[in-house]
Amino acid sequence: MSRVGKMQLALPAGVEAIISDHAITVKGPLGTLIQSLNGLVKIENVNGSLVFTAADVSREANAMWGTLRALVGNMVTGVTKGFEKKLNLVGVGYRAQAQGAKLNLSLGFSHPVVHEMPEGVTCVTPTPTEILIKGINRQSVGQVAAEVRAYRPPEPYKGKGVRYSDEVVTIKETKKK
Repeated sequence: MSRVGKMQLALPAGVEAIISDHAITVKGPLGTLIQSLNGLVKIENVNGSLVFTAADVSREANAMWGTLRALVGNMVTGVTKGFEKKLNLVGVGYRAQAQGAKLNLSLGFSHPVVHEMPEGVTCVTPTPTEILIKGINRQSVGQVAAEVRAYRPPEPYKGKGVRYSDEVVTIKETKKK
């Protein structure tokens, strides 16, 4: 039995869930998200809350039960509050500048790095060393943050690079003679 799948998902005011045969659509104040459905999980709207049940008794159905409940829960959170990831640039001369749907990064390379933002994801730079990535789809926000971090991940000796704001980088001691 899935602990996550057993929990009902209450829909807040202003959020509407439309369940069809092959997909569930969640509409809210910030936008609309669509998730394809698996035949192993049944979804019902009961008195303004979504109830998830496994279609049969199998290992795959049990796994998809909790997974689909978590994905739809993230969709509801995304269309009401949204998601954001904060990145920090650590290093001399490391800067970021958001220009529309592009993020210009100066990361110590001989060339500037330009990262295109996908549809539904926005980027803001409150200071030259901070990047805020926002959107309603949790997966795409996390993916964009991971791609930006991958340009220059934090190195273990000085800690220079692009890191998440809550990331702890363990600094290694240098080699001794």
